[in-house]
Amino acid sequence: MIPQAPIQRPSSCFLFLSGHREPISSSSKLSIRPPTFPQFPFQMDNITAQLKRGISRQFSTGSLRRSLSRQFSRQSSLDPRRNNLRFSFGRQSSLDPIRRSPGEDNDLSVPENLDSTMQLLFMACRGDVRGVQDLLNDGTDVNSIDLDGRTALHIAACEGHAEVVKFLLTRKANIDARDRWGSTAAADAKYYGNIEVYTILKARGAKVQQSIRKTPMTVANPREVPEYELNPSELQIRRGDGISKGTYQVAKWNGTKVAVKILDKDCYFNPDSINAFKHELTLLERVRHPNVVQFVGAVTQNLPMMIVSEYHPMGDLGFYLQKKGRLSPSKALRFALDIARGMNYLHECKPEPIIHCDLKPKNILLDNGGQLKVAGFGMIRLSKMSPDKAKLAHPIVTDSSNLYLAPEIYNDEVFDRSVDSFSFGLILYEMVEGMQPFHPRPPEEASKAMCVERKRPPFKIKSKSYPPDLKELIEECWAPEPVVRPTFSEIIVRLDKIVTNCSKHGWWKDTFKLPWK
Repeated sequence: MIPQAPIQRPSSCFLFLSGHREPISSSSKLSIRPPTFPQFPFQMDNITAQLKRGISRQFSTGSLRRSLSRQFSRQSSLDPRRNNLRFSFGRQSSLDPIRRSPGEDNDLSVPENLDSTMQLLFMACRGDVRGVQDLLNDGTDVNSIDLDGRTALHIAACEGHAEVVKFLLTRKANIDARDRWGSTAAADAKYYGNIEVYTILKARGAKVQQSIRKTPMTVANPREVPEYELNPSELQIRRGDGISKGTYQVAKWNGTKVAVKILDKDCYFNPDSINAFKHELTLLERVRHPNVVQFVGAVTQNLPMMIVSEYHPMGDLGFYLQKKGRLSPSKALRFALDIARGMNYLHECKPEPIIHCDLKPKNILLDNGGQLKVAGFGMIRLSKMSPDKAKLAHPIVTDSSNLYLAPEIYNDEVFDRSVDSFSFGLILYEMVEGMQPFHPRPPEEASKAMCVERKRPPFKIKSKSYPPDLKELIEECWAPEPVVRPTFSEIIVRLDKIVTNCSKHGWWKDTFKLPWK
């Protein structure tokens, strides 16, 4: 039997808490349950791991904590959307449709197990300057917000605690921060008659808030605010670029670049435009796919109304084709598969398929990884004739962007999801040929030739340069009869088969090149 080696236990050790090294000894108030040590010398390597696990268990059970005058639990998460916490004590926002009576909750006591953000709001509501100071010194962000976007400055202004307001301003609190209804601390102080606080804020440069304009989608009950609603103060839009009607602008949302589509102010009084905006939001909220543009959120309770989606610095497929021209077979097939997978997902959505109706290179975005993402769906309002049939709610005026429209849409007829297969065929043709259909004829003439005269653009590239199956697929996609056009699930199968056969003919030699080069 191997003799048991005696183990010397240290009288003190060092514990690292948030970057501070503090000694732990027998006289300290911190206690660590000693781990069970092994009996064999060759297991000594596990002692450190067991000690760490023991400390972790002590932290998780709450038996190991720092000794403070106010024992607050430090939590790293300050995101109210993740914690789903709303500060409902005391006076609420001056613009909140549902406000509590100002006489309630006079004797506030801090509930247990709250994160640092909610503790800060409680201290501000109670007028406890020392409590606010301790929390901020402990690392809590002075501009932390709850679910409604309210900061400690909002709370103190509502309650009229001038000393708390002064202290928060010395700690660089955002004096013009707006909650989800657009109210500022100065507006809250003015609404509740806290003249001293209002005077302090105004003297420090707080903007005098004008009357808040309601949007066509404003809800009376704050609990009915959509989950995708974003705080407009978190969006930093580059105004210098100009804001075009119906286009996406580059912005920053909490430090992340996003694309923002701002609804033109002329549309606020147009019921059709608002219904189309709502319809687009409904569809965007439903979709989640690698080949479909990612929806981030929207602003519907404040002006201007906006739709926010992921940003793609590489631009769209139209710009890429204009710059690169004809694509190699492998690149064209990769791009075609990306588009087909994204469109197949939209067509298979439940309970109703999403018909794009405006699939074109400008509505296909290229991400940093060279992957294509379908965008621009949901912007055309449809009238459902049956589960699989639809018609445009408003006929489209032919313009240059309608070059890829199917004949059924061009002629304002009843159609189904095969109209997107028609558009896909034209996009695939452009990737193979390196030019738009019937180039250099104007788009209006090209659309009329295809949709009225039933003509199709000729293939000018040599047949040996591309798989013959690819040409056959394009011709089926743009067939005049919708029943002949393949579905996107069928298109994916056929493209995969073409890819498999490509290596035999040398068309796949640039497989591993980056798609945007």
